[in-house]
Amino acid sequence: MRGAIQVDRDDPAEILGATRELLTEVVRGNEITPADLISIVFTLTPDLKSCFPAVAARDLGFVDVPLLCATEVDVAGALPHVVRLLAHVESDRPRSAVRHIYLRGAARLRPDLAA
Repeated sequence: MRGAIQVDRDDPAEILGATRELLTEVVRGNEITPADLISIVFTLTPDLKSCFPAVAARDLGFVDVPLLCATEVDVAGALPHVVRLLAHVESDRPRSAVRHIYLRGAARLRPDLAA
């Protein structure tokens, strides 16, 4: 499952709050629990470096889910201030039924998938 959210600035409180919002919407929108999660990879655009988004997942109770944080490729003209996630999930649901979540300004990344 994919998702992304844009924040206004490189601030730990803002990044963590946005990551909690994104992860909550991915879980709610796909009717999954932490037990369904195999792992989550978080990425941040290179302009975000004040904290690890995985901290937000731990705050939400995802304590035994393997988490990884990385920096996105620095491509000229790319949307700034974006936190992305790729969640590997155990599910019987068909791929066509998966809801990928794109919030705030990150909806521009995938307007075909944004709610």
